[in-house]
Amino acid sequence: MIEKPHHLPERLGLLSATAVDPFLTEDLLKGVQGHGGVDLAKVVEPLPEDDARWVVEPLRDLVDDAMYQFKDNRTDADGWLAPRMHATLRLTRREAADQRLWNHLALAVAPDYVAFRHPPAAPRGGGTPRINRDRFKGAADRQCFSRLWWLAEMFRNGADYAPVVAGCANQDLIHNALRMDLLDHRPTAQALVRILERGVVSTGREINGLITAINTAGATLVYDALAPDEAPDPEALRRWITEAETARPVPRHDLPTGPDEEPVPEEAVAALTEYFTELFETAPVRGRVPQG
Repeated sequence: MIEKPHHLPERLGLLSATAVDPFLTEDLLKGVQGHGGVDLAKVVEPLPEDDARWVVEPLRDLVDDAMYQFKDNRTDADGWLAPRMHATLRLTRREAADQRLWNHLALAVAPDYVAFRHPPAAPRGGGTPRINRDRFKGAADRQCFSRLWWLAEMFRNGADYAPVVAGCANQDLIHNALRMDLLDHRPTAQALVRILERGVVSTGREINGLITAINTAGATLVYDALAPDEAPDPEALRRWITEAETARPVPRHDLPTGPDEEPVPEEAVAALTEYFTELFETAPVRGRVPQG
């Protein structure tokens, strides 16, 4: 299995997709051996040194703890790591949309975690097991670390990360959620979590059926009208980011606290939860016998 890089950078940087390619060696993708990191450091674009958010040590400590704590059930690491990584990095959405940051985190800081969470798998039809390249340098819904940050961003309810943990408990929801444009609508995200918690849906087929129905209905129904929500105050996020320099390490046993934004209105979540539950009752789900 891949070990922790011998040359660990002190700060995060930006690593372009083309710069990543030479380091995605066969040995790395097979999970046999990583890289020293010295040559990789030469092609990294530095981030401002006066920003405490880019210090690598807190992130490296988190992935080390995750690998130790979840060695017997690796998928459970998502719900633990996502909120803590989000609260440690304290990014704006614009910053998080820069895939070069996640490329650097995956390849230079924690390639061993990528191999731990997404180990080599044989391709369809057989062949040599390899780690999917997308876990190192893929799209936001596939890359090992960016998917966790965006899940935390979309499912948190203001400062409360509890819905993130609930959402991450179901891998089928994770796989579908980041492809939904509607998750920019906060009540939609919270309603999905609530439906999951109530056991309305549980299997992959049921979740796929529900999300397909939500997307189809969303083409003709404006969810903002059914479940209005005020945009969060941007000043709360700015304060939270500014406080990163003096923030203590995120707790390991309790959830961290996010930016001090207003939570989603309860009446909006309740309205959408009821509506989505009704949608699911008539949604086509493969293998389910229609009622009535």
